[in-house]
Amino acid sequence: RGRMWAYTVGFTVLPHVGGFLGWFLNRKEIPAWYEKLKKPAWCPSRRVFPVAWTMLYTGMGYASYLVWNDLGGCSSKAIVPLGLYGAQLVLNWAWPPLFFGARNLNMALIDILFLDGLAVGTLCSWFRINRVAALLLLPYLGWLAMATCLTIRIWRDNPEQKAAKSD
Repeated sequence: RGRMWAYTVGFTVLPHVGGFLGWFLNRKEIPAWYEKLKKPAWCPSRRVFPVAWTMLYTGMGYASYLVWNDLGGCSSKAIVPLGLYGAQLVLNWAWPPLFFGARNLNMALIDILFLDGLAVGTLCSWFRINRVAALLLLPYLGWLAMATCLTIRIWRDNPEQKAAKSD
């Protein structure tokens, strides 16, 4: 029990690692390319994204700890619920390099649609294990819904950008 705080911190911090790397590797593409894209009027300000993702990653990371802990660690019962979580996390981390790095709107759209399905599957599998963990995913699913709609609109409204960067 004495080391549980380390697990709590580790699970909570894990999602931030990929999020930070995605931002760090693609930070120059945001002013250089993203700002020039046609976006809907309801697109959040650039300043909202780091604040939102910090809160969302913290909530989902802590929720993953709750599920892991309730299932007794890395047991056979944890394979599906934590496997779904891990798979959606990988797709979450893949989106910025696809969208900003490769400027590939087609692949970014495909990624986020699969991400949505895995995130919903994660929430459904967690609901039976730990309702608090499932509820902690609701803000994430709400944000993903907005991000998916935004990706679809950018994909639709910037047809010349769909394939990938050509420079």
